[in-house]
Amino acid sequence: MNPTTHAEIVARGGDLRIALLLGIANWFLFLDHIPHDAVSALTLRNFGFSGATDLFVFVGGYAATLIYARMTLERGFLVAATRIFKRVWQLYAAYIVLFVVYVDLISYVAGRTAAPEIFSEFNITGFIDHPIRTLIYGLFLQAKPLNLDVLQLFIGLMAFLPVILFGLLRVPNMTLAASVALYTAARVLDWNLASYPDGRWYFNPFCWQLLFVMGSWFALMGKRYKRVTRAMQAIPALRAVALLYLLFALMLTCGSSIPALADMIPGSFADAFLPTDKENVAPYRILHFLALTFLFTLLLPQGWKGLRSYALQPIIKCGEEWLAVFCSGVFLSFAAHFLLITGPNSLAMQIVVSVAGIVAMTGVAYYVSWSKRQDYKSAVGAGS
Repeated sequence: MNPTTHAEIVARGGDLRIALLLGIANWFLFLDHIPHDAVSALTLRNFGFSGATDLFVFVGGYAATLIYARMTLERGFLVAATRIFKRVWQLYAAYIVLFVVYVDLISYVAGRTAAPEIFSEFNITGFIDHPIRTLIYGLFLQAKPLNLDVLQLFIGLMAFLPVILFGLLRVPNMTLAASVALYTAARVLDWNLASYPDGRWYFNPFCWQLLFVMGSWFALMGKRYKRVTRAMQAIPALRAVALLYLLFALMLTCGSSIPALADMIPGSFADAFLPTDKENVAPYRILHFLALTFLFTLLLPQGWKGLRSYALQPIIKCGEEWLAVFCSGVFLSFAAHFLLITGPNSLAMQIVVSVAGIVAMTGVAYYVSWSKRQDYKSAVGAGS
């Protein structure tokens, strides 16, 4: 590792924008996971090609790399690698608990409501005929129940973070180039991982790793190229191009629900972009996310005082405790869906379950944060 990179990582302080974006991603994922919910029309995926998953993977890679790069500097790469695998195990344990309880809960609800179509809707049809086999494949991350695919993807990406971190700390640009090459090869050669009972991973890890590695690269190299980035953001033409591309994506995405816009867009042209390639994260989807990032970092600099405002603290707290919030969001989205299919599915009810779910997720985040502080106080008290 060269001294410049070393100094830059040590100098990096806490960036509240990262927690803010992780919190937003968690809230949006929760809303997106509630079928036929009017409130989910407010999430990122409805305004362009990219969505909450893109945000979650990119920012997750950024945050994880910054944490473990600093740990590498302080305690060595071996220690950092073992801590990464400890985190992977925690993610895996959370996934297994979620998977088992989730499947059992869906089975219970399907039996009580006499609605077997729920099995198909939540993609666990194989559990009916082969429950043991389905659970075994679930242990190997090859089952793909609805709403757990994002966590499944993130486990796979985190498992390779030691390799990514090793490369980025030594040859960062070559590591990013290798990630682009893998992404290109996976798309051209149609690489993906198989899932049970048929099909493939909903989020192709060979392609989605590019967003993760890009987030990692920006975490380590962003400060070095800060002047270049600021110079690019100062060019009016580049800002205009980024904004026009976002407006173009907005027009295409909204065209399916707004007849006036649909008539303005040739069908063959719209078919090239919609529906967006979510499995292999299409290049125009990545470009859309980069355009958003380009303008977001311009409008919201790291030292923005508004990040300390009380209004944003619930979102930031949900980003700081993202794993507990994500896991609770999976259950809460199913509970919200259950309430909507068994009770009055009115607009008012959709708003109530959406707001209640976000409030509950925020409560989980504050409780977990409080619990960690109590453990820390106990440890300090015991050592004194």
